[in-house]
Amino acid sequence: MTQATVRIIRQEHAALSAMLRSIVQLLEQHRRKGTLPDFAVLRAMLFYVDEFPEKRHHRKETELLFPRLRARTPISRDLLDKLDEDHARGERRIRDVEHALLAFEMMGESRREAFEQTVGEYVDFYLGHMALEEREILPLAERVLTEDDWRDLDEAFAQNRDPLTGHVADFEYNALFTRIVNVVPAPIGLGPAL
Repeated sequence: MTQATVRIIRQEHAALSAMLRSIVQLLEQHRRKGTLPDFAVLRAMLFYVDEFPEKRHHRKETELLFPRLRARTPISRDLLDKLDEDHARGERRIRDVEHALLAFEMMGESRREAFEQTVGEYVDFYLGHMALEEREILPLAERVLTEDDWRDLDEAFAQNRDPLTGHVADFEYNALFTRIVNVVPAPIGLGPAL
């Protein structure tokens, strides 16, 4: 039986992957058309990435899941250290993306390529990070954690659920979620079709 924590992590990874891929697709669409993107939409999408995954999802992995794994097994400690470092670097990397977006918005076309490159590197980094967690860490957790571990983790991960996974968060995140899904075109995968 798959634990609730594992399902929640996979759902949040899927939502984040969809958001990141949507940003890339949105930029590609505007590049093909020779138009500037809607910067307010991009800011909202990046704000979501910064707020939910960086500040809530990662924190629960780093502060709750990874320490329990370290306590139960010596396997994958180097990998857990790398993932913790990724979490720490992720906050800096999203700031770089947000700065590149601001430069593109303020300076115009001359900064498009730098922004797109920064976004592409961030997306590649993040998708690789999540794939590693799902391929290595979640199966390890399912093998070595106890029922008590899972009970505590399930309770913690069930709080502050990501609204992009279909769960109600607090009011201000619901407003952000609504804003994003109402402005991102449905063919990209986050629009009203959700």
